[in-house]
Amino acid sequence: MEFTPAQISLSHLDELWFQVTGTRCNLTCHHCFISCSPHNKSFDFLSRQEIQQYLQESVELGVKGYYFTGGEPFLHPDMVDILCDTLQFGPATVLTNGTVLKEQWLNRLSKAQQQCRYSLEFRVSIDGFDAPTNDPIRGDGTFDRAIRGVELLVQSGFLPIITATRTWPDSEDQKVLGEFTTMLHKRGYQHPRIKLLPSLKLGAEQARTEAYSEHERVSDTMLNTLDQQQFVCEHARIVTDRGVHVCPILIESPDSVLGQDLKNATEQPFDLNHGACFTCYQYGAICSNVSLNTTPERGSE
Repeated sequence: MEFTPAQISLSHLDELWFQVTGTRCNLTCHHCFISCSPHNKSFDFLSRQEIQQYLQESVELGVKGYYFTGGEPFLHPDMVDILCDTLQFGPATVLTNGTVLKEQWLNRLSKAQQQCRYSLEFRVSIDGFDAPTNDPIRGDGTFDRAIRGVELLVQSGFLPIITATRTWPDSEDQKVLGEFTTMLHKRGYQHPRIKLLPSLKLGAEQARTEAYSEHERVSDTMLNTLDQQQFVCEHARIVTDRGVHVCPILIESPDSVLGQDLKNATEQPFDLNHGACFTCYQYGAICSNVSLNTTPERGSE
């Protein structure tokens, strides 16, 4: 039977993402799906001025929330200013490894949030509940530095979402969640929010384990009984220094670039013919701040 890839159209632009520091990161994680590192310059920084232009454009398109990712966003010298700018337009979320956060930055951001109507969220990537489980993936000493970042966030009045990419068997999810919760309680985070993420077999993770097989694809019939809002490309776009892309996961794929402005990038349907699309089909809501504490899996068809 001939395979026909599923196709999805943007129903409404709810979320706008920014690859604010491109592929530049202070860490070199062994499972990073775009292989970010201190030396990866394949995507460059976005300027504060560029982001302001996209924020202005987003208003008439009805964007309801903004996300900032990288790389490590807080390597950007204007990151605090960028977040303060964004809070004038809507709620913002920044995805960080937590290792470079500074108290003065968080104090300023806390005041900015208090002075406007919108919320600021932090998602901190920690892939193990202690140094022996985290550091082999993210680098020596990263657990202690990331947890210090979480402590600073909590002390500044934020409730960060802790995200952990699954590098353990699915059957151990509840054990891992329990260990994370116990550890965070000891660190002063009494009501922690935890989001487990599936690994994406791209970039460094592809080298660490394996690539997607040709059978891990989303067919048109697989969408018949599925809520398409589970795909981030149904309601979001991401800006990089190369233009506007269909989703945060596929920025390295040439077909992911949909245009140079938001309006044009909202008008084109997209073929879900990538392996990463299959992961979104299985788990749903990978990128957005939903499904905390669990990522229920759907069976493939």
